Amino acid sequence: MWPLAAALLLASACCGSAQLLFNKTKSVEFTFCNETVVIPCCVNNIEAENLNELYVKWRYKGKDIYSYDGVVNKSATYGDFHSARMDVPELLKGDASLKIDKSEALLGNYSCEVTELSREGETFIELKYRVVPWFSPNENILIVIFPIFAVLLFWGQFGIKTLKYKSSHMDEITIAVLVVGLVTTAVIIVGAILFVPGEYSIKNATGLGLIVVTTGLLLLLHYYVFKTTIGIPSFVIAILVMQLLAYVLAVVGLSLCISACIPVHGPLLIAGLIIFALAQLLGLVYMKFVEFRGTPPVS
Repeated sequence: MWPLAAALLLASACCGSAQLLFNKTKSVEFTFCNETVVIPCCVNNIEAENLNELYVKWRYKGKDIYSYDGVVNKSATYGDFHSARMDVPELLKGDASLKIDKSEALLGNYSCEVTELSREGETFIELKYRVVPWFSPNENILIVIFPIFAVLLFWGQFGIKTLKYKSSHMDEITIAVLVVGLVTTAVIIVGAILFVPGEYSIKNATGLGLIVVTTGLLLLLHYYVFKTTIGIPSFVIAILVMQLLAYVLAVVGLSLCISACIPVHGPLLIAGLIIFALAQLLGLVYMKFVEFRGTPPVS
């Protein structure tokens, strides 16, 4: 027994461990934002100096999905994992991680088997999916609340116009503004319904687009209400310019958020919507102020 033990100890000292040792990773997650899924497989005690000493095999639930044979320097994929690949030169550093396109990544257990001449080892990794909200809960609330608030303020202004400055009959332009106002309100409500909390999707992006783009119609309606009631004094011009700049800010934020899976420019979009609603509020307060002063309507 002692001579055998000594021989094994000597072989281990000369040639390293007879077993390949892995950096254990129980599971790895990917999200909607990942275009490529990376499943890690790292060998800690790799000793190979040439790729022809290595052989790697990946399996999904026991079935082969990818292999690399260093002797012929050739990779092969199996089944529906056509995008499976590795950074082959990294194998000499012990990195046998598998890369798969998100569309082909299946949830479940994967195994990575690495053979280095007479040494081999295997590790198991579970692939999971994690849902990441497109916007935070607070951001979702602000994005929906302020456009709706702006709509309510418009109807307040329109109510002042029709009650305080009403004429003997309702002209065609006023009827058109009423219809546009109703359509704008309906579209923003539909957008708010589509813009439900959750991860990025075409449905969410469409809802957000409807909310932001349609909010711009309120600027034109706001202008008409002012023009047909109290005119366009300097303060009103300032309010309209403020709304215009806020709308541009919101549209820029919208384009940046839709073009990115993670909306890092969400605060820009929200700031535009908030400023737009505040300008709408200033307009309503100014109209009430003029009403109490008894300023006659502008024809």
